[in-house]
Amino acid sequence: MMAARSRSRYQYIDNFLNKPGPTTDPDFVPGAPTIANLEASKVLVIGAGGLGCEILKNLAMSGFRDIHVIDMDTIDVSNLNRQFLFRKDDVGKSKAEVAATMVRSRCKDVKITPFNGKIQDKDEDFYMQFKLIICGLDSIEARRWINATLVSMVDMENPESLKPLVDGGTEGFKGQARVILPTLTSCIECQLDMHAPRPAVPLCTLATIPRQPEHCIEWAKIIAWEEQRKDTVLDTDDPEHITWLYEKSLDRAKEFNIPGVTYQLTQGVVKNIIPAIASTNAIIAAACCNEAFKIATSCNPYLTNYMMYTGDDSIYTYTFEHEQKPDCPVCGNLAKTITVKPRHTLQDFIESLGERPEAQLKKPTLRTESTSLYFQSPPSLEEQTRPNLSKKLSELISDGEEIGVSDPAFTIDFKFKLVFQN
Repeated sequence: MMAARSRSRYQYIDNFLNKPGPTTDPDFVPGAPTIANLEASKVLVIGAGGLGCEILKNLAMSGFRDIHVIDMDTIDVSNLNRQFLFRKDDVGKSKAEVAATMVRSRCKDVKITPFNGKIQDKDEDFYMQFKLIICGLDSIEARRWINATLVSMVDMENPESLKPLVDGGTEGFKGQARVILPTLTSCIECQLDMHAPRPAVPLCTLATIPRQPEHCIEWAKIIAWEEQRKDTVLDTDDPEHITWLYEKSLDRAKEFNIPGVTYQLTQGVVKNIIPAIASTNAIIAAACCNEAFKIATSCNPYLTNYMMYTGDDSIYTYTFEHEQKPDCPVCGNLAKTITVKPRHTLQDFIESLGERPEAQLKKPTLRTESTSLYFQSPPSLEEQTRPNLSKKLSELISDGEEIGVSDPAFTIDFKFKLVFQN
């Protein structure tokens, strides 16, 4: 009787699952088996912010009963206008834990397990337990990390090792949802050039004549951190690091009489966060959960594989298939070709890796098959390879030579083929 009563709240969902439709997957089995499979599907939601709150609510109301959520952030008062699972009394508490408690209070038949921490702290065994993973992140770096991890987990002899990734993202009135089948379809790294990095501010402006509060923050991040905390890797998710940058930025702004530096703006500049809009979050979260539902039940074909949304002028969506790239450093097997000028120095090339849309590497270590070009750490190797920074590329490598690049933010090595531009 209890089971029947519990199931009655999902009657609108059962209308889809109890009978086939014109576009139903051939493997679809209507009725109890599919419903039981949906309820047993263990889903991981990464991020419990504006997008994550919407995703958690949608999953719980769509028949998923075993949901896990991971987020390392705590609730700030600025979150309350759009992250509706949180209240004023929750400020300072773990986002994942509060979100889980709120969802459980409204959907008592849903098991939701929170994790307060970084996704990088979990191993492959943790991710292997889930049927699919949904990302509601505000960080390109975190997306690239989970994407590379899921691709590396795939074992062609074990179909259960392939974990579908549904990724959502928003920027103001714009957003996207995409479905990624690791190793089988275009991955996040294949699509990286669609997320171009922010234009760089000249260092001379930051160092001598800052004019905007953002310039003061960039100065603290790029110059002050390197001068005063060089041996510590900047973690943009660490509140202590953000607080340090904020205080340095504030001092810099006072020196040049520049108003407007706040803790929230510091977070936004350092993490490249664009202010979120609740309606955009709701639309993109709905699209992501719709895809998760279709993957879990096979009731309809899932997205192939990218949906773009914009709502600034009118409501517009566009769906297309983003193709897998053979030279993708994560899911491909070829080195990505990069055209460079042989007269440029190694330092110039390293700086360009942070600005190139297809690379976006902040602290790269470079090597060829036969020699080490430059190491970011440890300090002894950095000092040993530092003289190479001022050398021309033509002095260090030959035209068409492949180099290996690693970055502490990622679990994989990147391969680039450097072709000299005449």
